[in-house]
Amino acid sequence: MKWILALCLLAPPALAETCPAVADHSAQLGQIIAELSATKGEGDARVLSRQLWMLWLDAPDAKAQALLDEGMRQRNEYDFLGARDTLDALVEYCPDYAEGYNQRAFASFLRQDYDSALADLDAALMIMPNHVAALSGKALTLFGLGRDEEGQKVLREALKLNPWLQERALLSEPAGTEL
Repeated sequence: MKWILALCLLAPPALAETCPAVADHSAQLGQIIAELSATKGEGDARVLSRQLWMLWLDAPDAKAQALLDEGMRQRNEYDFLGARDTLDALVEYCPDYAEGYNQRAFASFLRQDYDSALADLDAALMIMPNHVAALSGKALTLFGLGRDEEGQKVLREALKLNPWLQERALLSEPAGTEL
C-alpha cells in the first residue's frame, strides 16, 4: 500500500491541457480593413465583414472551437448564463484569443451586465486593437452605461475601420460640427 502512495508522489504531474498559439491573421485582417475603408458599396462591405468574422471565429484548436461554437449556440438560444459559463471556460483555456472575450462580452451585454461586457471588450481590444466588432460592441456598452460621449468616441474609432457598420446610425453630431 505504501509503495502505491510512493509511486503517486514520485510520478510526474499530469500536464495541463494548454491552448496552442492563436493563428496570426493580422496581415489578412489589415488588408480587409483597408478594403472596408475604401469600399464604396454596402454589399461589398458585407462580404468583407463576413471575411473578418471568418478570421475572428477561427479558434486556435478543436477544443477552443467547440467551446466557442457551444457558447455562441447557447447565446443564440437565449441561454446567456450558460453561454457565459462556456465562454468562461474558453477564456480560461485560451486567454490570448480575443474572440473568446468578445463573445463573452456579447453574452454579458445581452444580459445588460454592461460592466462585465466592458471589461471583456477591453481585454479583447488589448489583444486585437483593430477588432471592429469589439470596438462597436464597446461603443454600445458605453451607451448602455449612459457614457454617451465616450461611446461616441469609440464608435467613431470603429467607423474609421469600417464606415459601413450598422451602428453608424447611432452617431451623433458633436456640437458645432457636421457629420
